Amino acid sequence: MTQRFSSVWDAIEDTPQQAACMRARSELMMRLTEVIRGRGMNQGDAAELFGVTQPRISDLMRGKINLFSLDTLIDMAAAAGMCPTVKVTMPKLKPRKHVKRESEAA
Repeated sequence: MTQRFSSVWDAIEDTPQQAACMRARSELMMRLTEVIRGRGMNQGDAAELFGVTQPRISDLMRGKINLFSLDTLIDMAAAAGMCPTVKVTMPKLKPRKHVKRESEAA
């Protein structure tokens, strides 16, 4: 049986909560890296802009996602003048089965 996932994080993380956090972290890391490359910045300049150390920028550029919390990445994005937002979608709910109550059955 083949199993399909909506993202790689859903496939490799243990819980939906962990997968959601990893999706958000990876998206922020990619966007921060795009800002650095797009502005032609070196790691020292990026560190100054984001308010972190140069080794942290090196970790970011190398994709070391396990070293960054969601809070840290949001702070870095805001420091760079980005506008990080959270998008929340409602779950797809299955129709509820109608259960007859005693008062309805009579």
